[in-house]
Amino acid sequence: MATIVNTTEEEPMLAVVRFTAELAWADAGPDVAEPEVARLCAEAQQHVLAGRWLDMASLMLASADLLLLSPRVPDKDLECILAIICNLVTKAGSDEEALHIAEAICAKLVQQPGEKPALRIKVLFSLYNLLPSTYGKAFVYRKALEVAAAGKAADCVVPSFKNIDTFVGDWGIGKLEQRDLFLAAARILKDQKGSMGKEYFKFLNKYLATFDGSSDDADVIGEAKEEAAAAIIEFVKSADLYQCDLLDMPAVAQLEKDEKYQSVYELLKIFLTQRLDSYLEFQSANSTLLQGYGLVHEDCITKMRLMSLLDLSSHCSGEIPYSAITKALGINDDEVEYWIVKAISSKILDCKVDQLNQFVIVSRHTERIFGIPQWKSLRSKLGVWRGNIANAISTIQANKVAEDGAQGMQGVMTR
Repeated sequence: MATIVNTTEEEPMLAVVRFTAELAWADAGPDVAEPEVARLCAEAQQHVLAGRWLDMASLMLASADLLLLSPRVPDKDLECILAIICNLVTKAGSDEEALHIAEAICAKLVQQPGEKPALRIKVLFSLYNLLPSTYGKAFVYRKALEVAAAGKAADCVVPSFKNIDTFVGDWGIGKLEQRDLFLAAARILKDQKGSMGKEYFKFLNKYLATFDGSSDDADVIGEAKEEAAAAIIEFVKSADLYQCDLLDMPAVAQLEKDEKYQSVYELLKIFLTQRLDSYLEFQSANSTLLQGYGLVHEDCITKMRLMSLLDLSSHCSGEIPYSAITKALGINDDEVEYWIVKAISSKILDCKVDQLNQFVIVSRHTERIFGIPQWKSLRSKLGVWRGNIANAISTIQANKVAEDGAQGMQGVMTR
C-alpha cells in the first residue's frame, strides 16, 4: 500500500491524485493504466500551478467513492487522504471558493453514510475547523448530523450538542436554519436510549419554539404536529420534568383542534393545570391511546400526584393541611409524608412538616407553567426584595450616624 509523505507543500496533493488514479485503474492493466495515471497527474499539476483549487478538489474527489468503499485502503490512510483534500479550503482565493470546495467534499461524504460513518464525521469536523466562513461551518455541521442520522453514528455528534446554542450565535443563522438544525438534533436523540430523554425533549422544545405564530409560519406550522405531540408525550413520560411552557407555543396550541392529536393536547393540559382526579377520568376514557404512546398508567399516577402537590402549593398561603393532600393525591393519611419526601427528593418542593398539627409548610415549589404571569410574579417579588434590602441599608446607615453622633457627644462631655 502506498504511503503519502508530506515533503513539500504541493507534493501531498499530487501524491493523492497518483494514489487514487492507480487504485482506480489497477485492474485495467499497465498498458491502459499508466497513460491514464500520467494524464490525471498532469492535469493535477496544471490545476496546482494555476491555483484552480476547486478544479483540483473535483479531480481529487472523482475517485473518493472508490477510496471510501475499498477494503484495500486502511482507515488511517483514507483519513490522511481526505485531510489533504479538505485542506484545499485553506488555499481558496475567497470564502465563496472555499465554500464550493466544502460543498463538493460534503456531497461525497454524505453518500452511502452507512460505510465508515465515524470516519466520515471525523473528516467533516476537521473540514468545519478549516473553513473561514460561519455559513460554511453551519453547512458542514448540518451535513455531519445528516451522516450521523443515516449512518447510526449518534455517539459521534451528540457530545457537540451541548454547544449548539453557542454555535447558533456564532453562525448567525436565521430562524429557518435553526429550525432545521434543532429538528435534526432531536431526531438523532430520539433513537438514543438511557439518559437522552431529557435532551430529546430539550431539542423538541427548541424546534417548536421557532414557530412563533407569525404569518410566515402559517403554511408550515402544520409540519410540526408530530413533534409537538412527541414533546407532550416525552414530558408526561419523564420522571425528571415537572415544568414546561408547551401550552404557550403556537405549534402545540394547534393540536387543541386537531382530530388526531386533540386528546394528546388535553393530556398536556391535565398535567399542567389540573389534578389527579382529572387524569383518572381521562385515562378511563383513553386507556388505549395512552398505551399506544407507551405511557404506563402507574407511572402517570405517580407523576400526577406530584403535579397535584405542586398545584396545592401554588394555591395555598404557605400551609397545606394533610386533609387537602390526601384528597388531591388520593392517598391515606399515613402516606402523606412519603409523597412529601418524594417531592423534596425530586427537587420540586422545599417544605417543613408539622406532624403535630398535620400541616405542610411550603417555602418553595416548582411552577408547572412558567409563563408571563409567573415572570410578573417573580418581578414583583424581586421588587419587594430590593425594597427590603434598601430599607435594611438605610436603617444600618441611620444607626451608624446615630452611634457616631453619640460617641462625639460623649467625647465633648468628657473634656
